[in-house]
Amino acid sequence: MKNTIYKYIFYEFLRYFSVALFALAIITWTIQSVNFLDLVTEEGHAFQTYFTYSMFTLSKVLTKLIPFCFMLALILTLTKLEKDNETIIMWTAGLNKIYIVNLIFRISIIIMLLQLFLTSLINPIMLNFSREIIKNSQLQFVPTLLKEKQFNDSVEGITIFIGKKIQDGKYENIFIRDEGKILSGNESEASTIIAKYGHLGNDEISLVLFDGNIQKLNKNGQINIIKFKKTILNFSDLTTKSITEPKIQETSTLRIFNCLRNKNVTFTHNCDRKKKTLMDNKIELNKRFGMPIYIPLISLICTFLLASRRDKKIYSYNKYIYFFACFLILVLSEILVRYSGLSWNHTAIYYLLPMSLLPLFYFSLIRKFKYENLN
Repeated sequence: MKNTIYKYIFYEFLRYFSVALFALAIITWTIQSVNFLDLVTEEGHAFQTYFTYSMFTLSKVLTKLIPFCFMLALILTLTKLEKDNETIIMWTAGLNKIYIVNLIFRISIIIMLLQLFLTSLINPIMLNFSREIIKNSQLQFVPTLLKEKQFNDSVEGITIFIGKKIQDGKYENIFIRDEGKILSGNESEASTIIAKYGHLGNDEISLVLFDGNIQKLNKNGQINIIKFKKTILNFSDLTTKSITEPKIQETSTLRIFNCLRNKNVTFTHNCDRKKKTLMDNKIELNKRFGMPIYIPLISLICTFLLASRRDKKIYSYNKYIYFFACFLILVLSEILVRYSGLSWNHTAIYYLLPMSLLPLFYFSLIRKFKYENLN
């Protein structure tokens, strides 16, 4: 019978947890994806790139939501058991409350390990993949640059204006300002390209222009004009204004660890001996390994709801009190992790707080339940 009750509680928790995580993840991901629309509208990436990039950032959304969804699901599960008088049946059947506490604590360990797996391994890999998508998409953005009656400067050193878009993918009255990126590769040799019409190349990374001229300013300050019947501009070596260097959140855990130890690493903007960089690496490492530890602490706070409450009104008040207490723990963990990179003392406080409160709350629960049994 005990195992049946355990399974029932676990499945109830899992149901609430799955629904909460799915619903909040969809809402958060949708809002976040709207912010990523600049990849298409401003930076010239293809819509497929935008959608794939957004999908790969879903792991980041999940790691942010799991602690809150765990807290919400646990409180809803315990509230349902109390509301439906199922807890009374359990206690009448002789089931010890501490067994339920241990069950909930084991569930929290599973969620903690899941969170640890996501933050330390999966999330950096997925975010790094999303950055690689932006890098590799540079060969696909040329069609999005050709917008009718708009000056488009989403590419470094290039401004493009299209007077009119006509049938069969052709364009009229094309103006291109090149700061030495296409024709010469030298930023000191800027030029202006004007063409009557043109179209995309078959590879979609080049632009074929007809009946135009190229205007360059020579050393004497005079404008040289070169007329052409046909010319091809290759955009394959150009980059957009998107940030293609990996951020610290996208760096693997092993690399951050080796960077802090100054062992077998190639120094980059995310890994050098500057004080701020070292602090950022410590904070990121603490986020990945420290934040999950707060999940078991939340579980013990929530299990205080199992204490006997003869007055349902008091129980209702306590439900909100414990919810608020758990929420404060989550907020406190976010605040402490931001300062955890300042010194080893700050790091110690960040880890020792949940680890010291865990046995305190656990033995408080045991004492409380023993006192209830005596009465």
